[in-house]
Amino acid sequence: MSSAKQKIAVVVLISGSGSNLQAIIDATQRGDLDIEIKAVISNRPDAQGLQRAAKAGIPIETLDHKTFASRAEFDHALQQRIDRYQPELLVLAGFMRILTTEFVRHYQGRLLNIHPSLLPKYPGLNTHQRAIETQDSEHGASVHFVTEELDGGPVIIQGRVAIHAGDTPTQLAKRVLHTEHHIYPQAIQWFSQGRLQLADNRVLFDQKPRHQPFVFKANDKAQLEKEE
Repeated sequence: MSSAKQKIAVVVLISGSGSNLQAIIDATQRGDLDIEIKAVISNRPDAQGLQRAAKAGIPIETLDHKTFASRAEFDHALQQRIDRYQPELLVLAGFMRILTTEFVRHYQGRLLNIHPSLLPKYPGLNTHQRAIETQDSEHGASVHFVTEELDGGPVIIQGRVAIHAGDTPTQLAKRVLHTEHHIYPQAIQWFSQGRLQLADNRVLFDQKPRHQPFVFKANDKAQLEKEE
């Protein structure tokens, strides 16, 4: 990607290990993403992802949700922290908090999340176990715009993996995570290029409504690029 392009300001929110954060950092350092990560903020002071950000020289902040009396108070304080960096895009990378309506509306159209299922299947938790128990043949992850409906915003891109006989949730989760590390940077890059927008609760890609998500299958990145 051309380094001469204006890089958009991004803030990343995390709660845990930060493996998707690391994928985004790696893509940025390779020059594959036209972004500048202004800060990484975690609601858990012990989140491993904070170490990843610090190692990359990215400012880190913690805001422990347990110290707030209500979800609304936490979200208000978090919004104030985020807005100091004036981000053009807010990325949820394993941020394990249900966000208030006011928070989501404030960042409408510039708030992305990744969820470990082929949405609209299996919003919420324990998605790998649920996919196995339902005897699905495929599982995966979805990058979507965040709206007021939990895990219900329009999907931009999905990474799909086969479910094998005898798969455990842990084995399946590992393969799904591999696809996440491909599709999240891709969606962020599309946004940074101005190709991706949210309008009337629909994904616009190159100013045209996208009726189906882009699909990435393991070892199939060339095909995804061809489909663009």
